[in-house]
Amino acid sequence: ALSPFAGFGLPYGDIPSAGCLTGIGQINGLWCMFIANDATVKGGTAYPITVKKQAQGAGCNLHLLPWRSLLSLNGALMVVQLLYRQSEIFPERNHGGRTFYNEAVMSVAVVCGSCTVVGAYVPTMSEEAVIVHRIGTIFLGGPPLHSEVSGCADHFASAENEAYEYTRNIIATLNYELPEEDCTQVEEPLYNVDDLMGLAPRCYNHSMDVRLVKTFMFSCFFTMVTLKADLIFSHQIGIVANNGELTHEASLKGSHFVQLCDQRDIPLIFLQNTAPEPAHTISQAKGSMMSAVACASVPKITVVIGGCHGGDSYAMCGRAFDPNFLFLWPNARVSILAPGHSDAFVLKTEEEITQINEMLEEESSAFFSTGRLWGDGVIRPQDTRKVKELANYYYFFYVVQ
Repeated sequence: ALSPFAGFGLPYGDIPSAGCLTGIGQINGLWCMFIANDATVKGGTAYPITVKKQAQGAGCNLHLLPWRSLLSLNGALMVVQLLYRQSEIFPERNHGGRTFYNEAVMSVAVVCGSCTVVGAYVPTMSEEAVIVHRIGTIFLGGPPLHSEVSGCADHFASAENEAYEYTRNIIATLNYELPEEDCTQVEEPLYNVDDLMGLAPRCYNHSMDVRLVKTFMFSCFFTMVTLKADLIFSHQIGIVANNGELTHEASLKGSHFVQLCDQRDIPLIFLQNTAPEPAHTISQAKGSMMSAVACASVPKITVVIGGCHGGDSYAMCGRAFDPNFLFLWPNARVSILAPGHSDAFVLKTEEEITQINEMLEEESSAFFSTGRLWGDGVIRPQDTRKVKELANYYYFFYVVQ
């Protein structure tokens, strides 16, 4: 599942999982994106965060990932949300209308609830739609009408299990050529993954060095580790990990390494632990690394294992640099300035500094970030390898190949 904590701590209240569930899984050997509206959250009402989460999930269509929707939408409450928060739902490019735009790419809809008002467009724009008898409706009509008269639904299912069987058959007929899987045995970690829990500091008064990885080619100096390793499902990847501020030398090193991986079609994984930048530390080397990361066309996965602060986070493929996935450890901090460093600003009273630090403490937490979909979820440190394996496995086969 992706972004399970989305909708947490929003100004208009907590919206459990943003009112919809998204995730990636396999159907008949083909990786698919799942988007399921949760009718138990305000009757399936779309909040601004719901629209954003759906748009992010549907964006995976651009990477050849078929999209499967499980629909149960409430039109009456949706109209209320559209009226009170229409500026956050309707007009922008990545607002609600983007859902329909993305459906031009392969999508399958399973109607197992109500699809009213704008929600009625979702099954009608899908390549194939399955509707469940007695519980599925599209606007005002039921399954018999839309299966026999209007043609809005392609398959009539007597129960949900039958609808899922129809869906499996639809995916099986897509005729996608699945790449051959490498059966090379995956090597297990050198150490117990539970030890990672002790490496996730709550306080950053001490450093967390990123250095030891079982690898084929290893290079480590300054504040940056770069390596090529055969770690993820037995496929070669490039890993860029840092600890603290990116120096001039480290930025040059990272820039060269990212360019090499891009030239050789080697996917990149960034383990990000940046520190607050000292004032006026802008270097040409850091800009070069940002440019290399932005222009790299290979799959990129970022895991924030500590701090994500300032311009250094961009060079380490932060959210603004569009990684394919971005995950956070529970101890991660995401902010332009780390809590406790606001006293670097002059002309501030002690009271103002305290207020700013309290604000940064609240707004920089990993759960604040994932609640606003600034990442794809908070993961346990010991699950990092498993999550990266699944994410990189999909992108290696369906994007790189």
